[in-house]
Amino acid sequence: MFITFEGPDGSGKSTQIKLLAERLTGLGQNVLLTREPGGTEISEQIRDVLHDLRNKVMQPPAEILLYSAARAQLVGEKIKPHLAAGGIVLSDRYADSTMAYQGYGHGLDLETLRLITAFATDNLKPDLTLLFDLEAETGLRRRQHGGGEWNRLDDYALAFHQRVRAGYRELARAEPGRWVVLDATQSVEALQAEVWEVVERRLEVGGQRSEIRDSDL
Repeated sequence: MFITFEGPDGSGKSTQIKLLAERLTGLGQNVLLTREPGGTEISEQIRDVLHDLRNKVMQPPAEILLYSAARAQLVGEKIKPHLAAGGIVLSDRYADSTMAYQGYGHGLDLETLRLITAFATDNLKPDLTLLFDLEAETGLRRRQHGGGEWNRLDDYALAFHQRVRAGYRELARAEPGRWVVLDATQSVEALQAEVWEVVERRLEVGGQRSEIRDSDL
C-alpha cells in the first residue's frame, strides 16, 4: 500500500507520518518512510538546491523539473522496489504537491504538469492520500515559530500559499475515493487517532494493494 501525506507547510503532516510509521512497524509491517523532495542520496542533493534561499530567482518551470527529477529517482530507486516486495510506503509529500504548488500556486498549466509527473513516476499513484488542511496563515506562523527549516518556498508571499491550499482542496474534491481531508488544527493526539482510523480501515478492507486500487481509485 502506498500512502502519501499532503498539506501546507506547518500542517503537522511530518509529525503524523512518523507516528504512523512507528505504529505500523510495531505491528510487524515492512514500512518505508520517505519524503519529497529527497529520500535518496541524489534526491536529497536536489532538495538542497530547491530549498536554498539563495535561489530565489529560480523560475517555476525549472522548479517543476527539479522536483520531478528528484521524484523520478525516489520512485525508481526506493518506492517501486519496496511496493513490489509487498511493503507499505509512507511518503511525506508526493506528486500532488506539484499540482498544488507549481500548478495552483504558480499557475503553471495543469495538464502539462500531469504529463511530466506521469513520466517521472511511471504513472505510479498513491492508494490513499491524507490532506492535513489548515489556513495558510496558521501554517506559516507555525513554521516561523517552530524552529525548523525556513526554505525558499516558505518565503513566497501569503497569496501563493493561499492558492496552494485552495489547490489542495480542489484536488481532494476531484478524487474523493483517494483523498481524506483532516482538520490540521486539532491536537497531535486527536489527529493521530483520525489518521490511524483511516489507515486501519483501508488496510482491513484492501488487504493487497491491487484490491485497494481497484476499489478506491
